[in-house]
Amino acid sequence: MCEDALSQQTALVVPDVEAFPGHIACDSRSKSEIVIPMRNRDNELVGALDVDSKDYGSFDDADAEELEKIVRLVYFPEG
Repeated sequence: MCEDALSQQTALVVPDVEAFPGHIACDSRSKSEIVIPMRNRDNELVGALDVDSKDYGSFDDADAEELEKIVRLVYFPEG
């Protein structure tokens, strides 16, 4: 999923990881996931914030928006 989010350069919300094509489980307890691409000041992709949940449907677009804000604060603390 991280690769998909990075290649699409957008947040990826997956309510059911078992239904996601090609998903490779890093933890068998993971049921849903959200991935936020991380960019530096030069807008280069430098990584991804990847959060898993043991419950299905734990994340939505509002979560993606808020996590994107947090990621921006890490790279752009002045605003």
